[in-house]
Amino acid sequence: MQVAIHAGVAFTDEGRVLNSLKKNSETLAAKGVKFFGPRRYKTVFRPVLNNLDTQVADLASRQNLKTLLPSEPNAQRTIFSSQGFASDPPLALQDGQLYPLAGRRMALLEQVYHDHEIELFMGLRNPGSFIPKLLMTLSEQSRVEIIRNTDLSCLSWIGMIEDIRDLAPSIQITLWCNEDTPFIWGDVIRALAGLDENTALADEYDLLLSLLDEAGQNKVLELTVQESPPDRISLKDHLANIFEDHVQAEKVEEELHLPGWNDEIVDAFSELYEQDLDRLCEIPGVRVLKP
Repeated sequence: MQVAIHAGVAFTDEGRVLNSLKKNSETLAAKGVKFFGPRRYKTVFRPVLNNLDTQVADLASRQNLKTLLPSEPNAQRTIFSSQGFASDPPLALQDGQLYPLAGRRMALLEQVYHDHEIELFMGLRNPGSFIPKLLMTLSEQSRVEIIRNTDLSCLSWIGMIEDIRDLAPSIQITLWCNEDTPFIWGDVIRALAGLDENTALADEYDLLLSLLDEAGQNKVLELTVQESPPDRISLKDHLANIFEDHVQAEKVEEELHLPGWNDEIVDAFSELYEQDLDRLCEIPGVRVLKP
């Protein structure tokens, strides 16, 4: 069995993955792909992952995770989707690191599903916007304590990924930038579901369309419904140009409400984010989806 874990991160999904899997359920079923959303995580996975240090007490619970895999003869791949797998958001910034529990949590899943092929899928986003959004979800006391005791300027995704590779080396990792998802949504879903790159999806361009004005939407539809559309590289170039000319600014801009967090800080993080993505591409066992 292939086991695909879609683990967020927070503020990158908003239910789109599960909705897309549902819209393409017939295609997935034909390929032997089953999928489960956050409810399965909350009821079964979270109690186990939240008790990493009570090994003996949780042996039965860990065994129970194995029973979650479908037993149908045609089932080949199972997808579990929840932003909580790497950590529930309130614990996503601790000990001077983003998602410090991710490595240990993935190591546990690697142990549980050791006789299966496990893959981890995560959409990342610019820490310059991720950090303030995350901090503003916390209580004022927790937020003040983290800001006082953490060098926020040193936070990046590198530590999380290196921890996962060190502690769960057999898990293959697929990453993408949340900022790129309008252009690669189909690639994300096909990778998550283990589908061929040419597999058609029902909602491949819905996210992009939702960000454009009417003229831009019409241009995208004209491009994508042609009997002989441009090759994949040319198509993405065309879509990027349409996006630049027809994006509705209010749909992509967001205000960051953390006091003292300004555009200069975001720009500095953006530069580091690009550098980190280049480093992530070079880590063995890590694939980064790009437009």
